[in-house]
Amino acid sequence: MSGFFDYLIPLLSNVGIFIILALGLNLINGICGQFSLGHAGFWAVGAYAAGAYGLYFAPEIPNFINLFISCLVGMITSALFGLAIGIPCLRLRGDYLAIATLGFGEIIRIVIMNTDKLGGPRGMTNIPHWTNIFWVYAWVILFIFIIVNFLKGPHGRAMISVREDEIASESMGINTFKYKTMAVVIGAAMAGVAGALFAHGQQFLHPNNFTFMWSVIILLMIILGGLGSVTGAILGAIILTILPELLRFMGTTIAEWRMVIYSLLLIALMLWRPSGILGKREINLLGLFKKGKT
Repeated sequence: MSGFFDYLIPLLSNVGIFIILALGLNLINGICGQFSLGHAGFWAVGAYAAGAYGLYFAPEIPNFINLFISCLVGMITSALFGLAIGIPCLRLRGDYLAIATLGFGEIIRIVIMNTDKLGGPRGMTNIPHWTNIFWVYAWVILFIFIIVNFLKGPHGRAMISVREDEIASESMGINTFKYKTMAVVIGAAMAGVAGALFAHGQQFLHPNNFTFMWSVIILLMIILGGLGSVTGAILGAIILTILPELLRFMGTTIAEWRMVIYSLLLIALMLWRPSGILGKREINLLGLFKKGKT
């Protein structure tokens, strides 16, 4: 039984981390309508910044305080990178923006791989183990509350208007560049917290943990759940984190083909429900949404 919980608790922690990543990318892609493919880069920045804090700068204070400080370090560092990439790149649109953010993610990974202080190609080891499932889901709940209430306010509605029609938004006096940059900075900050939780949970970081394919997987999570839906992003993160693990336990033959089955299931869903499971609808979360729909 203890072995089962040793497997289940890290899996549930990873689910929470991917929920945070999916919520952040959903704000950029689904709510503000900007096609970003560099989310793994922000995740990597937060993870390595938090790992460096834990290895080189953490004082002798209680672990939960160190974890909170580490999450703030990851959040602020990733937000600054989001601002740095957002100012030049968000003047681009469509495929050009996607290519620019993809390049950013790969540049970050290559820089990390060539920085000895961050472990280089060997990876960063001996990171303090501060993350536990309680703190992961405390951050999940906090971010859900922040995002839902943000979308109810004027800034959230402005972002949605940018997604629906950028030219019309500009003609109504909305500073579209400001709101696109705001979306990227907030999404990057959330990815930074996810990176900090990941670093202090895994205790080991390697550049290959943050390849372009992880950006694609996080993007698939929000597409699967429904672009623009907060509860859709949560649902997509849960499904695409747990599904490969379920297939792993369905026999040796299925385990060998699990990634093929996983891909076919995704293709089938895209054909059956191209707008995602929920589309832009929301499931009411404890009254957070004024008009929850199922």
